[in-house]
Amino acid sequence: MKHLTVCRVAVLAAALGFSAAHAASIVTATGATINASTMGTHDTVDGFIVTYRDGSVERGNGNAVEQNVRVAVARAKLDANSQKATPSNAVSVQWKRKLGIGADVVHTSRKLSRNEAVALMQQIAADPAVAHVEPDVRMHIVKDILAGTVKTAAVGTSTPNDPYFAYQWHMRPGTGTMETIGTDTTGYANYGGSNASSAWPSRDGTGVVVAEIDTGVTQHPDLNLALANAGYDFITDAATSGRATNGRVSGGWDTGDWTSSAMGCGVENSSWHGTHVAGTIAAVTNNGVGVTGVAPGSQVLPLRALGHCGGATSDIADAITWASGGTVPGMPANPNPAQVISMSLGGPGSCEASDAFGTAIAGALQRGVTVVVAAGNNTDNTENYSPASCPGVITVSSVGITGKAAFYSNFGNRVSIAAPGGGIYVNDDPVNYPNQMDAGFVWSTLNDGTTVPGNPIYGEMAGTSQATPHVAGVVALMIEAVKAAGLPALAPVQIEEALVNSVRPFPLAMAHPLGAGVVDANAAVQAAVSAAMTAAPVPLANGKAVAISGNAGTSLLYAVTVPANATNLAIRTVGGTGDVSLYVKQGVPVMLSGGNADFTSAKPNTNNEAVTQTAPVADTWYVRVNGVKAFANVQLVASYVAH
Repeated sequence: MKHLTVCRVAVLAAALGFSAAHAASIVTATGATINASTMGTHDTVDGFIVTYRDGSVERGNGNAVEQNVRVAVARAKLDANSQKATPSNAVSVQWKRKLGIGADVVHTSRKLSRNEAVALMQQIAADPAVAHVEPDVRMHIVKDILAGTVKTAAVGTSTPNDPYFAYQWHMRPGTGTMETIGTDTTGYANYGGSNASSAWPSRDGTGVVVAEIDTGVTQHPDLNLALANAGYDFITDAATSGRATNGRVSGGWDTGDWTSSAMGCGVENSSWHGTHVAGTIAAVTNNGVGVTGVAPGSQVLPLRALGHCGGATSDIADAITWASGGTVPGMPANPNPAQVISMSLGGPGSCEASDAFGTAIAGALQRGVTVVVAAGNNTDNTENYSPASCPGVITVSSVGITGKAAFYSNFGNRVSIAAPGGGIYVNDDPVNYPNQMDAGFVWSTLNDGTTVPGNPIYGEMAGTSQATPHVAGVVALMIEAVKAAGLPALAPVQIEEALVNSVRPFPLAMAHPLGAGVVDANAAVQAAVSAAMTAAPVPLANGKAVAISGNAGTSLLYAVTVPANATNLAIRTVGGTGDVSLYVKQGVPVMLSGGNADFTSAKPNTNNEAVTQTAPVADTWYVRVNGVKAFANVQLVASYVAH
């Protein structure tokens, strides 16, 4: 068998390089929302996503949309009459397309500054028919650099014969076994591995489709490319796709995302990012070739939404809709709808339910599709990045082989779980040990082309982009296990609940929240078929008490949806007999132990517990009540003031 070249690629410390996001949505006098948080101070934009209210004329008429936005341009004093002194600054408008979420994309004739864009969006939102408006900004992959030397050359087993499996610490149990990886001279106790290998004797993800929204994939002998032609290139802009004309094409192939100085977004070789991610999810395993994937029996549906200089929010939103089996105007139906969507991409800004991403993801969740998203590589709070902060997603942070937080990883209460993404440096410590190590990276499939695809190779990357496909692959294993057990399919929130209930604890205290713990594939597979670990949360209505009873050790999960601009959230247990503790978390189910809760009320020998927030984030808030002693007729109530 021919040897393939093995190279190493690493992530820059400030991989995405985004500045802090601006404040989130503005609510106008008409009740419309404007989210400009995705635009930095010096950003420019020439596309806008406008959502019209159901029943409005514009909802089904592109010409009416264009006409109304043209009027908004005039009110914003950007039209030809207002720009007579500098005619080249005059702005015209063109309606481009309808998205699968029902919103419309309009383009301006030139790029607008942030101030100009906000002024225009305010005028668009002044129309009572408008529900929401946002800039159609670009998202990006983690940007990688070449680092170090170039090296040559249903599984049914936890020790597959793939030659580079020896390098893949991230597939093995994180139980503290000492491992010396590749050319490293020092071994490390592996506390960061995903434990996928322990699941392989019984589960490999067979029958599960994982949609990967990224740069697409390249030809590779270690990838099952059965669905590559069935995928799609969602990029509509010719300059971004690299094609001669605007428009989408069938096939999820990566033709390269290199950039040149003429493109205005730096100079970079092609990343082959999607190929690396696809290999982590589902590289063919125990075939005597290359590397292993977390769920090698699953099938990856590659969707190209990132090209030269990134990819448009609108294109990614349509990819989410289509991947999950939704309808996108002008596109054929997806014959291979996914059960899992993996997105190792992002950009600045807080995601809200009314945004394009928020709406597309909500649609996917309603169709039963679990959405897994990278937390980001900015050493910052995930709440400042999208789609990592979108309601309902499983947001993934990164740890290294030692189980320490990767120095670059985003963090925060919105993070669901950590997974192996690589710490890059010796002992996962860039401060005291500034040398890179083989154990600092995630190994997977790659390509050696600098622009267009070249030869298939294997290489190392590190980042939350690498952590995310580990979790997506684990979800595929879980879905297969549930089906094999003859159980009803789990809803996405139940998948997330099983994940957080089955984590391996972090081996040391973390400076910032990184999620419930480190993903454990084998434990997650077992949790997925456990009724206790997947009990669906019971919805709570604003201000309406429910009576609860149980025994010592009883654990009950509830959820309350808090709308935008609500205030004075109060969650309380009162009355009855016995003793309970109260655990509350925003956006992520509270684990059985309550260990990942944002807020805890656990006074001894009483049922009178309370958690309050004067300015709660609009999201689903999860509430867990645990019986310290037997309890009866306790009143649980969640209330907030809506505005």
